[in-house]
Amino acid sequence: MLRNRDFDLYWSGVVLSQIGTRGTVAANLYQVYDLTGSVAQTGLVGAAQAVALLVLSPLGGVYADRADRRRLLQWAQGVALVVAAVLAALTLSGHVRAWQVVVSVVLTTAAATFDQPARQALIPAMVPRRQLPQAFALLNPSRELAVLLGPALAGLLIAVQGPGLMYAVDAATYAVLVVVLGMIKVPALTGDGPTGSVWQQIVEGARFVAHRRIVWMLMSLDLAATLFGAYRVVLPALTVQVLHVGPTGYGLLSAAPSAGALLATYTVFRVVQRSRRLGRVLLLSTVGYGVAVLALAQAPWIGLALLAGLLIGAFDAMATTIRHAAVQLETPDELRGRVSSIYQMSSRGGPALGDTLVGAVAGVLGPVLALSLGGVLAAAYAGSYLVRPTEVRAYRGVNAEEPQPA
Repeated sequence: MLRNRDFDLYWSGVVLSQIGTRGTVAANLYQVYDLTGSVAQTGLVGAAQAVALLVLSPLGGVYADRADRRRLLQWAQGVALVVAAVLAALTLSGHVRAWQVVVSVVLTTAAATFDQPARQALIPAMVPRRQLPQAFALLNPSRELAVLLGPALAGLLIAVQGPGLMYAVDAATYAVLVVVLGMIKVPALTGDGPTGSVWQQIVEGARFVAHRRIVWMLMSLDLAATLFGAYRVVLPALTVQVLHVGPTGYGLLSAAPSAGALLATYTVFRVVQRSRRLGRVLLLSTVGYGVAVLALAQAPWIGLALLAGLLIGAFDAMATTIRHAAVQLETPDELRGRVSSIYQMSSRGGPALGDTLVGAVAGVLGPVLALSLGGVLAAAYAGSYLVRPTEVRAYRGVNAEEPQPA
């Protein structure tokens, strides 16, 4: 994998850009609260992301299938660069308002809805089919690295100069990725490309997902895990009411899943490279995720909670890698953008809806019972696929299609 020049360039540019993006999200939250003093208004940052994501994702998928994906990525990164630069200028000059920060989140997320489908669909053009699971095994932990480093970088830069400096750095990372995308070489789309109106093309992508059972089953597994097992929304309450560890413990617990995903990178890479029973591995990992969420909810002390957090990240990394690779392998190239956009509505929209659901249940039943119930439901849903014959359980991956090297 690492001998592939185009993939190496792409991977390094994406990692840097994701660190900047995660740092900017943390800075957005901090800045809105600093400007308004209102938790409710701070929540508008997440609401802005959800609205832009759900409304524009299908459109982003269409253009990922009808346009040059590399150029589309460059344009999306360019729009985000301009937004970050303007917000940096407003902040550093002292003229920024909370509504401007929220609008910037809408615009950046809108650009990302065109970026993400093209980003996912571009990967199969850079690596051989047999290496696609390995490519996702390397790319997915990069997200966790960004989750760890981005907010930490934001905190450091906010302490030095305020949120404006973080936005300026984010703009620079977008510029780097635009340049990197100009350096990689990928073949053009095969075939004639989609025909008909934009709406017809959206319907065509949705129809493919509806009739490709393994794809919508994978989507439902992703949605169930993130919807029922949304643990982050109750972490503050668990640290204060149950574990009694304060802000330092909260920071460690918040970072534990990402650390677990990073620590599991080698294992994930080897499993997707060699296993011929990836469907079973996926389902067992998803069951394990639910059990780890349950363990986190029931943990009576911080050490056990941290271990549960590490396991959450490790199981999630394994399941996510297999799901992402399988969706790309099961989708024709001319449909990859649209299918990726539909898939991201569950993979990225699920956590937002899960926070709302688990948060509401926790308000009635308390954080421990709410998260325990969610973990049980997530594990039970994946287990229902494991105990009966399904396309997911039978999925063997690309390794079953090609002879193994001697």
